[in-house]
Amino acid sequence: MLKTFLGAAIRQRHSCVLSTGNNCTRAFHIGTSHGPSVKSASGTIRNLLQSSALLSKSSSFSSRCYSALAQQKAVIARPLESRFFSSNGTHSATADATLPVLAPPSVARWLLFSSTLVFAVIVVGGVTRLTESGLSITEWRPITGVMPPLSTEAWNVEFDKYKGTPEFKLMNHSITLEEFKNIFYMEWGHRILGRVIGITFVLPLAYFAFRKRLSTSMPANLTGMAVLLGAQGFLGWYMVKSGLEDSLMDTPGAVPRVSQYRLAAHLGTALVLYAGMLGTGLAALKDWKHAKSGIWSGSRTMLWQDVLSNPVVKRFSRQSKALTTLVFLTALSGAFVAGLDAGLVYNEFPLMGGRLVPPTDELFSFAYAKNPDGSDVWWRNIFENPTTVQFDHRVLAITTYFSTTWLYFQARRPALRAALPPLARVSLTAAFAMVNLQVLLGLSTLLYLVPVPIAAAHQAGSVALLSTMVHLLISLRRPGVAAQAWRRATVQKAKP
Repeated sequence: MLKTFLGAAIRQRHSCVLSTGNNCTRAFHIGTSHGPSVKSASGTIRNLLQSSALLSKSSSFSSRCYSALAQQKAVIARPLESRFFSSNGTHSATADATLPVLAPPSVARWLLFSSTLVFAVIVVGGVTRLTESGLSITEWRPITGVMPPLSTEAWNVEFDKYKGTPEFKLMNHSITLEEFKNIFYMEWGHRILGRVIGITFVLPLAYFAFRKRLSTSMPANLTGMAVLLGAQGFLGWYMVKSGLEDSLMDTPGAVPRVSQYRLAAHLGTALVLYAGMLGTGLAALKDWKHAKSGIWSGSRTMLWQDVLSNPVVKRFSRQSKALTTLVFLTALSGAFVAGLDAGLVYNEFPLMGGRLVPPTDELFSFAYAKNPDGSDVWWRNIFENPTTVQFDHRVLAITTYFSTTWLYFQARRPALRAALPPLARVSLTAAFAMVNLQVLLGLSTLLYLVPVPIAAAHQAGSVALLSTMVHLLISLRRPGVAAQAWRRATVQKAKP
């Protein structure tokens, strides 16, 4: 009876081992092929002891087999990770694949680099306008215009085209070929830099979109920027074309220059592109830092929920947005000053002709009205009268200066200073320093009759001031949805 019972137990154990796989089964059979043989009681006991030893060995081996198969099953059952995890090695491979895509630092660096190029093209465009080089290239050739003239014959062809423009006939009729080359290269460099920006923005955008490294809201926003960037090329040529029209020759006292409206549109679009690229890049970089380390706006201890819900901070944020809009409008008004050469009238400060405000009949002269009833006299003087344009720019600049100064000293009050995150305080300090420098550059430009180096620095200063305000707004921005989700997952994983 004992023999029968033990034999049944051994066969049951053999059956369990067989279910673990062919290799394990084959090894077990090799070890137990002799089978028990009982001819006597002592033989039976010895056979049972041998079977018990084999059973122990088989148990150990089958346990290893079970372990290996369990690991293989876990690998097969593991859900496929999203493309985001495979492309960002710094993230844990065991992270939840359902988390939204968080743009990596490479996306932020690309956007910041693109914004730097836009900053450069704005400055180069200002120098092109100040040196009166913008009308030297009389055609818009997006592809063939990449190469400048390479032979004397080609240079003569371009020079002959320029000789047919109103600018040459009215102002530069004594210009030489070598002097023409100088202004040609300035405008050519401006156009080439615009093409470089297009390539360095669109191609990486397509790459990051294909690799799925853009956060949810990024593809639509960046595609809009790419379209706006392409429109800038058309708008630039539309602006240049306004200065090449032969109708200027029929207008008494007309000066060949591009339309101030088109110039303002061209500059305004560039400023929007710059602010968009800079803000998106800074936001992506700060979202990554928050998701990885919990740092928000330069602080590890401040909770953004508590800071942004503070009524004092809410009011400060609204004031910062209003000031950013004012900085943008002041820079845009500078385009009308440049387009009308309004910086060459009333080269004194703070007075204009010995008065704080010029006479009303000069600010709103009926000579600029085109409607018989004079109903357009107000808005035409605001945008077409050099005296009014300069006065408006002065008012906007002074308002911007005192508003920035007021906001800076407001932020130094103990209650608001304690509530603001560190990066917000740093950004506002930079804005206050920049607005003081910008006032000095503006006064120097006016008093010294618009010298090219100082005037170009003044235009660059306006973009730098806008940059500090964009950074201030980003420092008061809540982390993106993806950054919040990743931060919660990181905190949850760190819990014991």
